[in-house]
Amino acid sequence: MYRDLLHTPDGVRDIYGNEYQIKLSVEEKLHRSFDLYGFEDIQTPTFEFFDVFSKEIGTTPSRELYKFFDKENNTLVLRPDFTPSVARCAAKYFSDSKDPLRFQYIGNAFTNTSALQGKLNEVTQMGAELVGDASVYADAEIISLVVESLKSVGLSEFQVTIGNVEYFKGLCEEAGIPEATELELRGLISSKNYFAAEELLNESNIKDVYKEKLLKVADMFGNMCDLNELAASAGNERSKSAIKRLMKLNELLVNYGCSKYVSFDLGLLSKYQYYTGIIFKAYTMGVGDAIVKGGRYDKLLSYFGKEAPAIGFALVIDHICEALSRQKISIDIKDKPIVLNFDDNNYLEVLSKAKELRSKGVSVTLIPLGEVQK
Repeated sequence: MYRDLLHTPDGVRDIYGNEYQIKLSVEEKLHRSFDLYGFEDIQTPTFEFFDVFSKEIGTTPSRELYKFFDKENNTLVLRPDFTPSVARCAAKYFSDSKDPLRFQYIGNAFTNTSALQGKLNEVTQMGAELVGDASVYADAEIISLVVESLKSVGLSEFQVTIGNVEYFKGLCEEAGIPEATELELRGLISSKNYFAAEELLNESNIKDVYKEKLLKVADMFGNMCDLNELAASAGNERSKSAIKRLMKLNELLVNYGCSKYVSFDLGLLSKYQYYTGIIFKAYTMGVGDAIVKGGRYDKLLSYFGKEAPAIGFALVIDHICEALSRQKISIDIKDKPIVLNFDDNNYLEVLSKAKELRSKGVSVTLIPLGEVQK
């Protein structure tokens, strides 16, 4: 029986030794980057009421949540995502604030996915949320922070792919696509499932001219030249405005010195339906999934009683550590403790030395040598 208890459930793992020291060092460096941009620490609960992550809010699907009940029979969930929690907190404690709010957080997030997917069900996320600023300058600040944060831990070869959900929404509105169909199509295009998306549009009797535009979204990625052409050919103001915002964002990122790390993809969407505008993901070598995910969510806080625009992102610390390992990028970790051995005869002398070293910030481990009185 005890042998079975030594193992962890699927999707979770123990982290210890040098691996954990590296993880702590990465977190410290990222925290410093967030500090430099003026983001203040916030901590939200590990579990929340189910409605904080409900379908109406557009977060993680119910089947992927860890759900349980409290003594009053309320349905609770382990947080799968920090953004709704931070939005709830901002609405509760800063309801009257007119100034932009900058929050940073760190903690574990939980998704109840199949073991066959080969993904961790518990990961450490670190992120930042900028609440109360609807401008493109806020978009640029957040993406610049992503770039600087990844550089701070030693990564140099990565790409931040940026899209704008409003472009796709504008096309759907122009084509007269119902919301339910739009959400399904959004998922298919996000996963680059071209044939399934085409079949859905055929079943929905969408006119060929609109169908062609929507299917083309999946392949709309590249540089600013491509965006310039799209801006001239966009058939509706909503989509045209989305492209213009990306073009302005690119100008600002050039000023930040981040443009070499940036590309654009109008087919970049998300399973999180609360995203309303700019959306982005960051990728690097050695990791099959995005190491950063984020975007603008201008309507999310209204579900909690506060009308305020917002944009933010989350870094997956586990993925970043994996990338550092596979790219053979070393990261500084704290020195191992100095070992001082003692016996009955020199215990007080060794203890005095240990206390002196510790007072200077040096880690010391005391280990008995030989026969010591018990």
